[in-house]
Amino acid sequence: MSSPSRPGRSHHNDPNPFTRLLRDSEGSADHGTFTSQDFRDSRPGSPRIIPVTTGLEPADSIRSGLSGRGTFLKRATATAELAENAGVKRPWLMYMSYYIPCIGWVGRYKWSYLLGDVVAGVTMASFYIPMALSLSANLAHLPPIHGLYAFAIQPLIYSLLGSCPTMAVGPEAAGSLLLGSAIRLTNEHHGSPFDDHDGDDFQNARLAGLITATAGLIAFVAGFVRLGFLDSVLSRPLLRGFISAVGFVIFVDQLIPETGLIHLAKEHGITHASTFAKAVWLIKNFKNAHGLTFSVAAVSFSIIIIGRRLKKKLEKRAPYIVFLPDRFLVVVFSAVLTYVLHWDQQGLEILGNVESSSGGVFQFHFPFQLQHVTKLRETLSTAFLISVLGFFESVVAAKSLGTTLDINISSNRELIALGTANMLGGCFQALPAFGGYGRSKVNKATGGRTPVSSMVLSTLTILCVYFVLPYFYYLPRCVLCAMISVVAVTLLEEAPEDISFFYRIHAYADLATMLLVFLTTIIWSLETGIAIGVGISLIQVIRNSTHARIEILGRVPGTDTFRSAEEVPASELEEVEGCLIVKMTEALTFANTGELKNRLRRLERYGDARAHPSLPRLRGRRSPQNTGSGTVNVIFDVKGVKRMDGSGTQVLREIVDGYVKRGVAVWFSRAPSVNSRVWMGFVESGIMERVGGREHFVSSIDEALRLTEGSRVGSRAGDSSCGGAGV
Repeated sequence: MSSPSRPGRSHHNDPNPFTRLLRDSEGSADHGTFTSQDFRDSRPGSPRIIPVTTGLEPADSIRSGLSGRGTFLKRATATAELAENAGVKRPWLMYMSYYIPCIGWVGRYKWSYLLGDVVAGVTMASFYIPMALSLSANLAHLPPIHGLYAFAIQPLIYSLLGSCPTMAVGPEAAGSLLLGSAIRLTNEHHGSPFDDHDGDDFQNARLAGLITATAGLIAFVAGFVRLGFLDSVLSRPLLRGFISAVGFVIFVDQLIPETGLIHLAKEHGITHASTFAKAVWLIKNFKNAHGLTFSVAAVSFSIIIIGRRLKKKLEKRAPYIVFLPDRFLVVVFSAVLTYVLHWDQQGLEILGNVESSSGGVFQFHFPFQLQHVTKLRETLSTAFLISVLGFFESVVAAKSLGTTLDINISSNRELIALGTANMLGGCFQALPAFGGYGRSKVNKATGGRTPVSSMVLSTLTILCVYFVLPYFYYLPRCVLCAMISVVAVTLLEEAPEDISFFYRIHAYADLATMLLVFLTTIIWSLETGIAIGVGISLIQVIRNSTHARIEILGRVPGTDTFRSAEEVPASELEEVEGCLIVKMTEALTFANTGELKNRLRRLERYGDARAHPSLPRLRGRRSPQNTGSGTVNVIFDVKGVKRMDGSGTQVLREIVDGYVKRGVAVWFSRAPSVNSRVWMGFVESGIMERVGGREHFVSSIDEALRLTEGSRVGSRAGDSSCGGAGV
C-alpha cells in the first residue's frame, strides 16, 4: 500500500541544512573519481549515497526495502532514515554498490576517462609483463608463464571488487620469493630435487596454486570477519627490516645467475644455503664468472637504473617521460642482439620456449583437494605470511591513493577483493598478487583514473600469453635477473631514510628491531626473520594492551582543576596527605587488569606508577597520629570506563575489598548513568554495597572531596585533612 505523496516543496528552502544537502544529491553520486568535479566541489562534506530514481516516493521505497530485499536495513535504522532523507529509492542497490563497487561505477563511467585508462594499461603492461616473467622464473622457480597468469587474472577480479580505482594488482618480489622458498623446502622434505630442470614442474605449479589460493582464502576470511584493523599490528620497523632484508636476499640471489655461476653453485650445493653463505661464496668464486653473461646483466641493470633516475629528475619538467618503457626496450634489444650475434651459442643462457607446465594455457585446477592436505599443512605458514605482507602493502597503497581521490577505503573490503582474486588466481596456478604502491603510482601518473586500466592490463597480458610469448625465445635470463635486481635496490633504498628518522628521535628500540629482523633473515632464512619480527610486534602489542591507563590526579592550587601528576610537575600541584585520586581512562577487561593492583600500590606509595618498587614510601609517610599506610580515602574517577568485562569487574571488587579491610573509604566520581552496563556491574558485583552504598557514587571529584572531608571529621578526629590529591 503506497503512502500518500508529500506536498511539494523546494529543497533549497528546506530549513534543515543536512536534509537540504542530502536532497541535492538526487540524480548524482559522490564517488570521487566517478563524479564530476563541479559536483564534488559544490558538496565537499556530503555523504556518498547512490541514488537510483524510480517512480516511488522515498518513504515507499524504504518501506519496501525494509519488508523485502532490504531486510538488512532493519539492523540500521539510522542508515534507513538517512537514505530516506537522501531520496534513495532502492536501498538494496545502495548496499550492493558498496560491497560490489563495479555496480556503482560502471553506469557512471565517462568516455573522457577511456584514453587515460588505456594509456595507463598499456604502459603498465610494457613495464610489468617482462617483470612477471622474471619473478616467476628467478624467484618462484616456476615456468615464466605463471607470472603472466598473475597479471591476467587477479587485476581483472580486483577491478570488479576493489574499493580503490587506481590501485594496480600484481605479483610482488617478496611474495614470489616466499613462494619459491616454500616450494623448495617442500620438495626437499619429500626428497624431490627442486633445482633440477628435469624435475616435475607441473607438481611445483600445483603447489604454487595451492599456496596462492590459501593466501587468498586467509585474506578473504579475515575480511569477512572484519579483521581489517590488523594492518596496524605489524610495526613499521619490523616491516622495514624485513623488506630491506628481502631486497638484500633478492640482490644476492640474482648475482649468481648474473655472473653465470649458477651451475657451479649447484655443484657446490650453495643454491639452498643462507644469503650470508651465498655472499661469501660469490666473493670467493667471482673470478670464475662468465664474462658475456655478467656484461649483459651489468649493462641492462645500468640502463634501467639510469633510466629510473632520469625519470624522477625530469618528471616535473617533462611529465610524459613516465611513458618511456625502458624495461620493455631493454628486453626487446637484448633479445634481438642475442639472435643477431648468436650470444646463446657463446654460453649466454636464454629463456627458450615459454610453456605452461600443464601443457595448455589457463588450465583450471581446483587447488583444495584431499591429496593436497599434507602440503597444505606444510605451506600454511608461508601462505599466511604472503597474505599479511601483501595485504599490508595493498592497504598502504590504497589509503595513500584513495586520500587524494576523496574515496572511502575499507580495509575489510580490500581483504575480500584481494582474497577473491587470489583464490581464483590459485585455480589457474598464478603467483600471489596484491596491490603495490609503486605500480599503482605508475598507473595513476600515466593517466589511469578507473579500474578500466587494470582491465586493459589483464587483456594485454592474455593477448601476450596467446600471441607474443614465442618472441621471448632469445631473451637472456641474465636480463630478467637484472630487472629483479633493480626491484631489490628499490626495496633497499628507503631503509636509510627510516634509519635516519628513528635515530633522530632516539627510537633505539625500533632500530634494534630493524637490525635484528634484517640480520636474522640474511643469516638464517626468510621464515625465521619474519617469525621473529612478528613475535616482537605481538609482544609489544600485548605489553601495551595489558597496562591499564590510570593516572593520579592533583588539584591546581586555587582552582577546581585537576591534572595528572605525570603531566604536571609535583611542585605545581596541591599536596594534601591521606587522599588518593585515581583516574581510569579506558575499559577494564581481562587484558589490562592483571597488574592493576600493583600499579595502584605504586601510585599510592610513590605517586608515579613508573617508580621502582625498591624505593621507600614517598607519599603519605606514617606520622605519630597516623599509624596506617597514610591513605585514608581513595577516589576513583571512572568517567573513561565505558565497559567492564567479568574479569575486570572481579579485579576491581578485589581492589575495593582490600581498601575496605584496611579502613580506607572508597569513592567513585563521574560514574556512568544509572541502568547502564557499567553501573549494573557495580551493583550486581557488590562493589556498591561494599563501599557504603549509592552515596559513595558522586558526580564530581570536588563533591567526593567534600564528602571525604565530612567523613574524616566525623570518624577520624585528629587525623590529617583530605582536601585534594597527594602527589
